[in-house]
Amino acid sequence: MTSTDTTKTELDDVITDASGAATTMRQRIVFFSLLGVILGISAIVGLSVSPTWVVKQYTVDSKSVEETAKVVPAADSGLTPADFEKYRQEGTEPKETKVFIREENADGESIIAQVTASKHYGIWSLFPAVVAITSCWVFREPLTSLLLGTVSGALILQSYNFTPDVLIPSLATTKAATILVLYLWLLGGLLGIWARTGTAQAFAEWTTKHFVRGPRSAKLVAWFLGVLFFQGGTISTVLVGTAVRPISDQERISHEELAYIVDSTASPIAVLIAYNAWPTYIQSLIYVPGIAYLANESERLKFFYSSLPLSFYAIFAVLGTFLLSIDMAPFLGKRFREAIHRSRTTGQLDRPGSEPLAFVEPESHKVAPHYQPHAFDFLLPLLLLTGIAVGSFFIDGKPQVELAFTVALVVAGAIAMIRGMSLHDLMAGVGTGMQSVVFASVILLLAITLGSMTQVIGGGTYLVEQIGSSIPYWGLPAILFAISIGISFSTGTSFGTFAVTFPLAMPLAASLAQSQDLANEPLYLAICFACVLNGSVFGDQCSPISDTTVLSAMTSGADLMDHVLTQIVPASVAAILALVCWTAATLMFC
Repeated sequence: MTSTDTTKTELDDVITDASGAATTMRQRIVFFSLLGVILGISAIVGLSVSPTWVVKQYTVDSKSVEETAKVVPAADSGLTPADFEKYRQEGTEPKETKVFIREENADGESIIAQVTASKHYGIWSLFPAVVAITSCWVFREPLTSLLLGTVSGALILQSYNFTPDVLIPSLATTKAATILVLYLWLLGGLLGIWARTGTAQAFAEWTTKHFVRGPRSAKLVAWFLGVLFFQGGTISTVLVGTAVRPISDQERISHEELAYIVDSTASPIAVLIAYNAWPTYIQSLIYVPGIAYLANESERLKFFYSSLPLSFYAIFAVLGTFLLSIDMAPFLGKRFREAIHRSRTTGQLDRPGSEPLAFVEPESHKVAPHYQPHAFDFLLPLLLLTGIAVGSFFIDGKPQVELAFTVALVVAGAIAMIRGMSLHDLMAGVGTGMQSVVFASVILLLAITLGSMTQVIGGGTYLVEQIGSSIPYWGLPAILFAISIGISFSTGTSFGTFAVTFPLAMPLAASLAQSQDLANEPLYLAICFACVLNGSVFGDQCSPISDTTVLSAMTSGADLMDHVLTQIVPASVAAILALVCWTAATLMFC
């Protein structure tokens, strides 16, 4: 190479570096500009827009009022039109927004009613949710997006001291503490012990070794393991993919097939066998004033579990992977069928020209030295976890999920130490397990804060006023399903979608059921609830930026977009069938 060529190469490198630096600078300018615009608009709205108060009254059963001494005459409720005129003149707000009053009905009988007052800021009540959704689209980062939406809501409410006025009160609640203990301490610690002992991997490999006899049985084992690891998320995708792939490769199962089975038995199973952290988190987002079965945590948990049979998408998704496992799937699409034919006839597990993702297990997940894992060490804690959670549900209608995880964690740790693991190695496993879920835990806590913020600002109240009676009741489930799909597909997170959608969807569904005088309001709300839940899962599952989608492709050795494009056809068929079922159930039974 001549000196002239060398100089030219160096000059090209300098130009490339300069171009990259300029692009980075432009991105930073755009980021801070958008940040300034969003926060500026929020602050202006908070200073210039006065809230509109909406008062509703519901007759309640006197037996449901725990403290009858607090029932007051209607004139003393503090929520009368005269009271609100006084608040407007003084620039104040009512001290209590939920009051029980005693009054006479048209027949002269004394009744007790619950009066609730909620405010909204017009179209600006939706601004924090829109900010969170749009930020996810633009930045592809859920933590920043949720935080930005929460700060936007705080500025609208004029809560300028964000940490003590918004963040700490939200996190210093029972529901936030429950999420922290359950998801970070118990689930994280249990996953850490399983990773450090290698017992989950040993169980998966034992199952694969003893039951795989051909392509069909290999896929059935992958499906069974996906169902068994019903906690869903990354733990399911990593364990199933890495355990089954060596055998499935020998049986000429395409990587697209394995990735689809791994992905479609992660979150859908977590929905159907919801003895995990999901119900505790979601119930905090579905409170609706005046609805008795959504009034407190216990009732909302019962509502959650009673709605699970309506999770038609999750049911069809899991059924679809089972049919694929036994080679009887009816709707796969041309690309998927070509992948199956290619792998069976030529042994090519990936499409020619594809770029399969590689999965390298983190060093922190390596089995402790000198420890010999056994499948039983995993199976016993899992059986205890499932048995306690499911058994308590059938005994008193509320699964004791926290107790189940506590027992499983203690038993898993005790087994590890009895079989020779040192206390130091055990605690190291617990620590790395907690670290692995810290980021997800922070997202959950911020999602709770944003959900509460949306309720306080009145996003649901505003939607109810605007479209609560303008759309046919049978059309709302489809609308909620489509909205949830759009948000979760674009953001790659189902949990973030729950936080944005549920506080808006549930009040709207309740208002529509009441305004159109539906005969079966609880069933209608359960259908709408299932639409949001399943739409969020479907969009997340099919999104190329979702962590479970990427991990499913990585652990299966598939090209990411090949996995996305082959999976989307059977997943969409399941979604269409689910929508037909929801619409039919709404028309026939509501």
